[in-house]
Amino acid sequence: MTWIQDYQPAGGLWVSALLAALPIIVLLVSLGVIRFSAHLSAALALVTALGVALLLYRMPAALAFDSAAMGVVFGVWSVAWIAFHAVYFHNVTVATGRFDAIKRVLAGFSEDRRLQALLIAFSFGALLEGVAGGGSPIAITAAMMAALGFPPVKAVVLALLANTAPVAFGGLGNPLIVLGRLTAPIMHLKPDQATELFSAAVGRQVPVLALIIPAFLVVVLAGWKRMLEVWPAVLTAGLAFAAMQFVASNYISASLVDVLAALTAMAALWILTRFWQPATVWRFDGEEAVPAKSLGAAQAERGALYAWLPYVILILAIFLTRIGTIFKNLPTWLDLTKVLHKADWVFAWPGLHNHVVQHPPITAKNAPYAATLTVDFLFSPGTVALLAAVIAGFAMGGRPKLLLTTYRKTLHQMRWALATIFMILAIAFVMNYSGATQTLGLALATTGAVFPLFSAYIGWLGVFLTGSDASTNSLFGPMQVISAQQLDLNPILAGATNTSGGVMGKMISPQNLSIGATAIGQSGKEGSLLRQTFLWSLLLTAVVGVISLLQATILTAMIPSP
Repeated sequence: MTWIQDYQPAGGLWVSALLAALPIIVLLVSLGVIRFSAHLSAALALVTALGVALLLYRMPAALAFDSAAMGVVFGVWSVAWIAFHAVYFHNVTVATGRFDAIKRVLAGFSEDRRLQALLIAFSFGALLEGVAGGGSPIAITAAMMAALGFPPVKAVVLALLANTAPVAFGGLGNPLIVLGRLTAPIMHLKPDQATELFSAAVGRQVPVLALIIPAFLVVVLAGWKRMLEVWPAVLTAGLAFAAMQFVASNYISASLVDVLAALTAMAALWILTRFWQPATVWRFDGEEAVPAKSLGAAQAERGALYAWLPYVILILAIFLTRIGTIFKNLPTWLDLTKVLHKADWVFAWPGLHNHVVQHPPITAKNAPYAATLTVDFLFSPGTVALLAAVIAGFAMGGRPKLLLTTYRKTLHQMRWALATIFMILAIAFVMNYSGATQTLGLALATTGAVFPLFSAYIGWLGVFLTGSDASTNSLFGPMQVISAQQLDLNPILAGATNTSGGVMGKMISPQNLSIGATAIGQSGKEGSLLRQTFLWSLLLTAVVGVISLLQATILTAMIPSP
């Protein structure tokens, strides 16, 4: 059976796009307006997506349900496996008592809640995004801040907002590597060359956002006036991160951008707070005021390196498993990355692979739509996080029984978040294989000269649906590049904007909302989180769109060329 996608099933593009958007509308309304739980909202949206695929797009039932099933499996391995073990890793540090030492070190950095947010949500969260991604920064930093005394919902909101700065480069550059591999043939480039160009282009967009995100965080936390009181720390964190993000993306490697930028921001804050502390220590209402302390003294008193041992183990483990992507042409015996990839399992989804046919303008010509899945058993950040949790657990004095009990408790803790992840990815795959996502993308592409502005919202839509910038580059990257070529716009800019705009969808993606809420024991609060982040998400996406539009019209020299 082969079935050809129809991008205008209702007879007109915009009418078709409105109907294609019904699953998204149902998801937003049920989650943000009716205030259903994330998993119930996702279930309603999945039923809607299947209905649209079957009734509007006339997709054969077997293909529709096959695509939903593949989405679930993709969600299990590519998203849930990573997010679950990130939370498990954190839970192990709590169960062994090590997190108490981490809390003391963080409190010693500064008793000021504004500086703690800059260190944990912005800087350390970016480091976690750079080494793992997959929802782990949101889960871990939200849990850390809540444990330090931040209001739980506020902790998740801060984690979600801060996670915008590093997401474009994600876990060791994976979003841009995916984009480069998929679009290189379209642009007649080598995959590595395309990845380098996209990395440079994104590195000339998102540093602008990195400059403002620290101030944005503190304003959301404490207000404009309180932000001005700590402007040296805000400026230091933003400038250090943005500068290294630009340098690394353009002159080093996409794989190291977030790691280097995060470490630079953390080091800059460390140096600053050895010589400066805010005149007034700001804490939450009802908290006792305390004098500020210097970071250097706090480290000497509490032994910071020992307290952070679990995270040192995690970062080292991920670095070693990615060493082949960071350093090229390593001897075979040193390239652990290549060794781990030998266990990868790549298979075509039965009944779906090459049974759906795409056509212009989504593809250059009629072409079967592949449905392959790669299960990287050993290379996955989820597997690495699991191994790091076990090693760190034993290093912290934990016994096998404690680790097993913690694993079982984490499964119970995340059961609804995992269900949400599975259904959201099922929705994304049904919409993608039915042609609904392509219809939405094409409708936005009709905006012509202002396409760069709407290009950001296409990326935003993809991350909202999938929770992943790498996934939205898979869904919309080729379409963005082809649409740009048809409009005589720079395809590198279009692909980069898809990535940068997608960043802003991370804070409202249902599975990320669910992961964050679950990490702080607040399942069911996803609707509240959505209402607090949705407007910011739209506004920041508009900023990306304006930057892209300026690059396409006035600042064309900012776009890298082969």
